[in-house]
Amino acid sequence: MRRFEDWFLPGVAVLALAAFFWFGLLRPLGNSLAGAVWLPEIRDTLRKGETVPAFAGRVGESEERLLAQNGLASGERPADGASLVVHPGHWTAGNVEGLFHEDAPQWRWILNSLVLAVTVTFCCAALSYPLAYWQARGIFPGKTLLGGMLLLPLILPPFVGAIGLRRMLAKYGTVNLLLAKLGLVSEAHPIDFLGEYRMLGCIIVMVLHFYPLIYLNLVAAISNVDPSLLESARNLGLSPWQVFRRVVLPLSIPGLVAGGSLVFIGAFTDLGTPLIFSYQEVVAQQIFTLANEQTSNPAAPALVAVVTLIVLALFGITRLALARSGGTGGGGVKGASRGGDRRLVGKAAAVCIGFHVLVILLALLPHLSVVMAGLAERWVMTAMPSSWTTEHVREALAHPIAQSGVRNSLLYAAGSTAVDVVLGLACAWVIVRRGGWWGRITDGLSLAPLAIPGIVLAFGYIGAYWDKGKAILPVGLFLILSYSIRRLPYTTRACVAGLEQTPKALEEAGGGLGLGPGRVLARVTVPLIAANVVAGAILAFAFAMLEVSDSLILATHPDNFPLTKAIVKLFERPGDGDQLASALGLFALVFMALSLLAAGAFLGRKWGEMFKA
Repeated sequence: MRRFEDWFLPGVAVLALAAFFWFGLLRPLGNSLAGAVWLPEIRDTLRKGETVPAFAGRVGESEERLLAQNGLASGERPADGASLVVHPGHWTAGNVEGLFHEDAPQWRWILNSLVLAVTVTFCCAALSYPLAYWQARGIFPGKTLLGGMLLLPLILPPFVGAIGLRRMLAKYGTVNLLLAKLGLVSEAHPIDFLGEYRMLGCIIVMVLHFYPLIYLNLVAAISNVDPSLLESARNLGLSPWQVFRRVVLPLSIPGLVAGGSLVFIGAFTDLGTPLIFSYQEVVAQQIFTLANEQTSNPAAPALVAVVTLIVLALFGITRLALARSGGTGGGGVKGASRGGDRRLVGKAAAVCIGFHVLVILLALLPHLSVVMAGLAERWVMTAMPSSWTTEHVREALAHPIAQSGVRNSLLYAAGSTAVDVVLGLACAWVIVRRGGWWGRITDGLSLAPLAIPGIVLAFGYIGAYWDKGKAILPVGLFLILSYSIRRLPYTTRACVAGLEQTPKALEEAGGGLGLGPGRVLARVTVPLIAANVVAGAILAFAFAMLEVSDSLILATHPDNFPLTKAIVKLFERPGDGDQLASALGLFALVFMALSLLAAGAFLGRKWGEMFKA
């Protein structure tokens, strides 16, 4: 019986993971990629009394080829109503090649998305590097508080912040009015962030949301630089700038690459922000539009395939670079005693603290704009609302779409989190305790959702599990499956961190007392890593509640709308739609803030690890 338990539980875990990854990730992804290079067969029906030569003329095909394709002898006529193959299915590169034809609009969409993603990544890096350096190597008043506040953008999805910022970025909104007072723009010709300069508006929103991803990875990379290298450089007579340029910068490149890849992928595939700014000329927006035209429009799967290959190539290069450098702190020594930190005083401290405060104030703009738009009674041609009310909040929360959205999201997020906790434990066990090639494969699959955009995954679900425009099972089940795939890295990483800190000898001792693997897991392992499991579950639940791309594409009926789709639908209401959406966004803001605070309480200093590549 004991030997049966020793292999049964690991076997079940591996089979469950295999089924989960196949149906939730690999099959939909394969369906999306196959649709780009495979033309399905085309059939037509033989009409009553219609001869084969007449049928061939009607469909524009030769009689001999039709007979051969359908296995018919010369002169043989099928029965009336028979379905005949007109064009057999075959592989082709024409769909992908067509995207880059001179007259095709698709390559311009891809180019716009690349320009957008590169610009956002560069701006995030420029914003994050000095902050990360000061946090990793500086000592100054308020360091811990300021470092925590730099992560505030993580508590609000970018598209919710975009809804609020629309008011600030309007022609006569807060930003243009302030610029006009400073004499930087003309009152008669303000900057049109919502029209001519929509891409600029998207860039502003994305930079303010995504910069923590680079910041967290850079802090880890710079912190892991061996202090003895810095001391040796100083002893050789190098100035602080030369030490930074010749030692710190090269050794922090892996962290920059890791965080930059996450920002690039997020900006390249972000659907919510372009949707709110009505910026149609980006690839994510077009995939959203073409999601239900996979069979009728070959450009749809081809576009998805190109996006997937770009993202996977970038993710693969990033993982390879990190593997060669030995982790995020390339060239550093993890676990080395800290030293060489510089105490900032005088002007240096003022510049450091001032830059922190400036970035934090900018990062708070989306949150403040949501609060003001949701509580404003009148906000026209003024920098701030002229009067306030809670009516929009009451109306938004009482709206049937909002109520069903909150209820559905709670249900979907709870279901996906339960799946993620169980499978995250299984993945962590295989990665840490099983190891070997099984561990490496599981580790790669558990991290794959970081590289697979939500729009690509949702597109694949429609192709794999939709028939004639309808899901073959309740849509809620596919939303739960999609959410669980997308948020599995959070629970897996949390459980891996816990298992790595738990001596294997304790589990072996339980086994020595006669406990089977299941009882060892339940009575020894899980209690020891409970804080990690709870933290991962909180993060998975919170981010599933506010999942954007999957929700917008898969949920097409009001009965199935999750919270994010409800916010978008309220936003589309004429007149006060943006205020109602912002009012509902306040609920999302408070919920996410409380969730992250709870996760931070359980994870402590390990909290930021959840957002590193």
